[in-house]
Amino acid sequence: MQGTLKSNPITFSFLTLTTISKRQEQTEREMGIGKTTPLEDVIEKAGGCAVVDGGFATQLEIHGADINDPLWSALCLIKDPHLIKLVHEEYLEAGADILVTSSYQATIPGFVSRGLSFEEGESLLRRSVKLAVEARNSFWESIKDTPGHAYNRALVAASIGSYGAYLADGSEYSGCYGSNVGLDKLKDFHRRRLQVLVEAGPDLLAFETIPNKLEAQACIELLEEEKVKIPSWICFSSVDGENAPSGESFKECLNIINKCDKVKAVGINCAPPQFIEALILTLNKLTDKAIVVYPNSGEVWDGRDKKWLPSKCFNHHKFECYAKRWRDAGAKLIGGCCRTTPSTVQAISRALKEKF
Repeated sequence: MQGTLKSNPITFSFLTLTTISKRQEQTEREMGIGKTTPLEDVIEKAGGCAVVDGGFATQLEIHGADINDPLWSALCLIKDPHLIKLVHEEYLEAGADILVTSSYQATIPGFVSRGLSFEEGESLLRRSVKLAVEARNSFWESIKDTPGHAYNRALVAASIGSYGAYLADGSEYSGCYGSNVGLDKLKDFHRRRLQVLVEAGPDLLAFETIPNKLEAQACIELLEEEKVKIPSWICFSSVDGENAPSGESFKECLNIINKCDKVKAVGINCAPPQFIEALILTLNKLTDKAIVVYPNSGEVWDGRDKKWLPSKCFNHHKFECYAKRWRDAGAKLIGGCCRTTPSTVQAISRALKEKF
């Protein structure tokens, strides 16, 4: 006959510890302890460095969209939503692990200034997420059962552009908002857009081209006040390769961000690619959060005259080469910003997913 638990203390002890362990694991899951976020999961599935998509407005223009407008690429949410979905599909095909929505310059005040109602503005914000989610879902359904494919099920990051992006005067590259723009005004500006985008169901939030410490603080306080549960990243730009556009050091900016558990990654977008490696090394010394970088092509945007100025650019081959260096320097998410294309992202994906 088999011994009872009482007559076998070793078995009893083992089963008791197992039960306690399972209860502890259940408690930790309920409390969120030890639970990874979708962002952390996709980084792991991508082999330690995930691919972000590339320039949106550039690709829309390639498809014939006219976005010479204060709303910029967000104008297509009104006029050409099918082109937005097409661009998302092209980046998925190129190997993007994360799609960034077309809401960078989509704001309720911006839509209202064009004669739309408050409710119509909210609807367009939701549409930006819906288009990306639909593109992701249909693409994944089409390839998930294909033997040997190298794709991951992409995440959708709802883009929240800076206050300067709404102003459309280039101030996201200077951080000079004026003395009348304080913390409360920035929070009031961002609040409803953040609420609507979160309700639309993205996997994460992407605060982009933040130019100064004040706006970073506004973003963080909003995440806490609104009890946002999905992960976020905050990206600054840089015009000198050393500081935020405002001239504030990244140490000052990251001291605020490091205190917020809701922000899972921090980094740089829409800065010249030649700055990126040094900036990754700098950020790695200042934070334990994942580093995300998606530079522009190297061309310079004139925010006042609304045109790109000639400059030494990175081509797709350079992005392929440098993506490896940025990964080795410590970046966990790499993509492209203005003037990059699906070909750029394909080159990055090829480099990062290359088998060693």
